[in-house]
Amino acid sequence: MIAASQHFGNPLVEQRKLVEGTALVYLGACGIIEVSGQDRLDWLHSLLSQNIKNLKPGQSCEALLLDPQGHIEQAIHLVDDGVSIWLIVEFEKRESLLAWLNKMVFRMRVEVIDRSAQFAVVASLGCPVPKVVESNAVPLVWADPWPGVVSGGARYSMARPAKWPLTESLVAAQDLEFVLNSAEKAGLMALEALRIEAHRPRISNEVDERSLPHELDWLSTAVHLSKGCYRGQETVAKVHNLGHPPRRLTFLHLDGSGHFLPEVGDEVFVAGTDVVRGKITTAGQHYEMGPIALALLSRSTPEDAELLIRGHSGEIAATQEVIVPQSAGKAADLPKRNLLMGGRH
Repeated sequence: MIAASQHFGNPLVEQRKLVEGTALVYLGACGIIEVSGQDRLDWLHSLLSQNIKNLKPGQSCEALLLDPQGHIEQAIHLVDDGVSIWLIVEFEKRESLLAWLNKMVFRMRVEVIDRSAQFAVVASLGCPVPKVVESNAVPLVWADPWPGVVSGGARYSMARPAKWPLTESLVAAQDLEFVLNSAEKAGLMALEALRIEAHRPRISNEVDERSLPHELDWLSTAVHLSKGCYRGQETVAKVHNLGHPPRRLTFLHLDGSGHFLPEVGDEVFVAGTDVVRGKITTAGQHYEMGPIALALLSRSTPEDAELLIRGHSGEIAATQEVIVPQSAGKAADLPKRNLLMGGRH
């Protein structure tokens, strides 16, 4: 299969073409899993964070697989065709998800099949994609709900990120070259810069072993807060209703005078201090905004603080554009328990 490209000469020009709807991006190797069978929707509904059981043919959604403590393990893009539901995940997450799904089948009438070698995923921000695979007469196209708020979700951010009309289309592996030659080509660097502008989290960048959906504003598109039980639900509800996420995703405008970008993992400080407040998760050069980044900061970091990023290449000053505010959470305005009264209100 064709290798994914970081760029085709000029990522800034490629960003413009993506925004104008004239370019396509091949995402490279992805995990593509087909789940068929009569119980597929109810089964996945019981395992994942999103309301899946009412998904109609042709509809798509996003869901998370959480661990028992509510930490993010998988971010899954789903589209149903009426007979099967198709899952798209980061390739490095494919084997662990397959193993988990097969372990959870029990007596459910479902079949889990790895289709990763048969199909490729092409991303678009409005450019038509030819030869999209159809299954049961339904085009297999996942439409990203970000930055909206899906039914049952909640958004913390008051910011207005860039429009992000992303679709991910499945095409047959043998048709990939034809599809990519049907339009202008853009590389992964261009798509990443636009993703940063849209404040859109990605599991391979923004997520670590401690990540909660609340920290990344992922309750908005990937979590249904009033659906039935699933693994990690108790933590999701407690943090949203009674607490605050310990960290918060923020958008950074970077000082470009040094002519270099921070690296993923570079530490972030409040200017004039030596206490590490967070880390860079993604950085890019935007065709209009210049150098930008996403960072995961401790909740205690003041929202108006000037920041400093320190890495192997040097120091970069940065200013914040708040995505997840310090006030995120505490959705239930409940009175505190009076411990002197035996826990009664």
